[in-house]
Amino acid sequence: MECDPKSPAVELTPAAAVLLRRLRADHGPLMFHQSGGCCDGSAPMCYPAGEFRTGDADVLLADLAVEGMPEGVPFWMSRSQHAVWAHTRLIVDVVEGRGSGFSLEAPEGVRFLIRSRLVNG
Repeated sequence: MECDPKSPAVELTPAAAVLLRRLRADHGPLMFHQSGGCCDGSAPMCYPAGEFRTGDADVLLADLAVEGMPEGVPFWMSRSQHAVWAHTRLIVDVVEGRGSGFSLEAPEGVRFLIRSRLVNG
């Protein structure tokens, strides 16, 4: 399925927004980073804001607005991964199952997952 290129590069499903609000209540401001690594490195990882150090090898794709949260949730991606995903809309979702031990949702019995759609043009 293709999407309108004027829409945001990253969006959240309602289930992901609910989980983010719960994580925000427990951990304070949040951030996402998605690397191009193996295993869980290709899944979006949620950290307390500023806990994952970003640099020139990373691209800020979005500052996700979540209803009920006073600040946005920055979504960072490694520059090399971004080159692969440049023509897609990323949709952050949440599914049952155990993700990485480093991502904040791991103890919840769920994990964040990226779904994607092609962007026109």
